[in-house]
Amino acid sequence: LTIKGVEDTEELPVGPALDVPGRPVAMFAPGHTGGHCILHLPDRDTVLSGDALVTLDPYTGATGPQIVASAATADTARAMESLGPVAATGASTVLPGHGDPWTHGVDAAVGHARAVGEH
Repeated sequence: LTIKGVEDTEELPVGPALDVPGRPVAMFAPGHTGGHCILHLPDRDTVLSGDALVTLDPYTGATGPQIVASAATADTARAMESLGPVAATGASTVLPGHGDPWTHGVDAAVGHARAVGEH
């Protein structure tokens, strides 16, 4: 079973603030998917982590900061490595793709996700 991807895409520039509302900074964070990225909002002290770091795994029901279950992640080792760019934001708030917002700082979230590891 495969999920059909989006056919009409444009690569996001990594590094400079995007010329869209909120001026997010795209950062490459592959693993869950090959082209996954996160969006850092420096002026909001927030990172939209998408599925690079979630607080609810929709496949296992596990809660707390973690990567998505290995069964639903393209490359779990790479997903674990991509916690680095999430941490590099230094954000106070993490808005994950699944689960509740995390407001205890990205360092604590990434630390927890690394402790949980690949599952």
